Amino acid sequence: MMHGDADAVVVGSGPNGLAAAVTLSAAGLRVLVIEGSTTIGGGCRTEELTLPGFRHDVCSAAHPLAVASPFFRRFDLAARGVRFAGSEVVFAQPLDGGRAAVVTGSVDATAERLGRDAAAYRRLLGPVVRDCGALTNLLLSPIRRPPPHLSAGLAVFGVNGLRSAAGVARRFRTPEARALFAGAAAHGMMPLTTPPTGAVGLMLTGLAHAVGWPVAEGGSARITDAMAGAVVTAGGAIETGRWVRSLAELPPARAVLLDVAPRALLSIGGDRLPPRYRDALRHFRYGAGVCKADFALSGPVPWANEACRRAGTLHLGGTYEEIAAAEVQVAAGQHPDAPYVLVTQPGVADPTRAPAGRHTLWTYCHVPAGSAVDMTARIEAQIERFAPGFRDLILARHTLTAADEEARNPNYVGGDIAAGMQTVRQTVFRPAVRWNPYRIPVPGLYLCSSSTPPLPGVHGRCGELAALTALRDVFGVRHAPDLAPARPAPVSRAGAAP
Repeated sequence: MMHGDADAVVVGSGPNGLAAAVTLSAAGLRVLVIEGSTTIGGGCRTEELTLPGFRHDVCSAAHPLAVASPFFRRFDLAARGVRFAGSEVVFAQPLDGGRAAVVTGSVDATAERLGRDAAAYRRLLGPVVRDCGALTNLLLSPIRRPPPHLSAGLAVFGVNGLRSAAGVARRFRTPEARALFAGAAAHGMMPLTTPPTGAVGLMLTGLAHAVGWPVAEGGSARITDAMAGAVVTAGGAIETGRWVRSLAELPPARAVLLDVAPRALLSIGGDRLPPRYRDALRHFRYGAGVCKADFALSGPVPWANEACRRAGTLHLGGTYEEIAAAEVQVAAGQHPDAPYVLVTQPGVADPTRAPAGRHTLWTYCHVPAGSAVDMTARIEAQIERFAPGFRDLILARHTLTAADEEARNPNYVGGDIAAGMQTVRQTVFRPAVRWNPYRIPVPGLYLCSSSTPPLPGVHGRCGELAALTALRDVFGVRHAPDLAPARPAPVSRAGAAP
């Protein structure tokens, strides 16, 4: 396909840009994807960051939302060769003295380990997990109106989801249960006293029980590679190594979809954007940044608690109070001495990530936006706290500060990998107050990044919903296209197609 022949142009090849391209391609359109980096995938890439043979996910690592996403279910990743591998312990929260709270696929088994908080945990998570499919479908859609049917799980989530993690955690008394919920809620990258961190904790813990937090075998890049392959197979084209700085640089097309942050949209759109919309983009709020450290290890992490050795993901930081204090420090522009650290050890489920007997370790901690401070030593100290002897296993390390993260991926403004602060307002209205957030008020121009609803993560819905809007507006397509891969024709016993 020649670049001037495109029906639609997509700028950016992260999961949402590719989801938009997949959806447009499935409708029979000729699609050109333009990516600034030399490799596709945005935050869903895998590279040898430390040593040859050690494959590290550059940002997203565990994929509960990819498994639960309506887009990826229709796209059928399994049929395209993508395999997910889960761990027996979905995530763990180690505490001092060799203790830990652990989440498995079973609500009851998890609750039994929480002592006197067992009943409270079942009451909170049981209904959410039973209705997790309906809840996920709701959360992965723009929130414009209440659901038509309010099931028990949706009611529990609705009552608690608009609260802060601090408010939800008051129902627990044991250090294990409180720390467990704090670790999940801190994914929201805000102080735990801020709504809707309660929703973050409930959603992620519910998904842990319902679908797990699996990794993609071979690396997260397998997901975006499958999406790119579908675009090319449908006749589309992908161009890398070309940063788009103005709409004038794009080839002619009837629709342009931008997988970019609001700050980049301001620059690319320039004076073509209406003043009120430009003003809304300028006031869009970004959240805390991350400092990410990847490790090549000579062996598995020697966690003091045996269950932690079987966990795909761990949240480090100690008790609820310690994690809450660290997140308050970050919000105040400080770098905690004992930060909240998110850890993924993919080798627990996927031994292909490193040479035989070796392991990779994926970590990050929260830092103030735009920070250039290297937090590797503090991350290592938190791991060593719960896994004595960890430092002796390090063969190599690779670190990106928050400033480095933005330099590598401009969508991560200030190192904010969520592409925008997850306040209640910005969860519903991203990046501006509009009934359809994907329509940029310029004919034929659409926004399809994680800075639009429904929420950040590798689920593809931002891109799919933007593409469906463009298909209706520009091309008159009223029905969602079939995203499933083409099936080979059946063959008769004689070897001929019937």
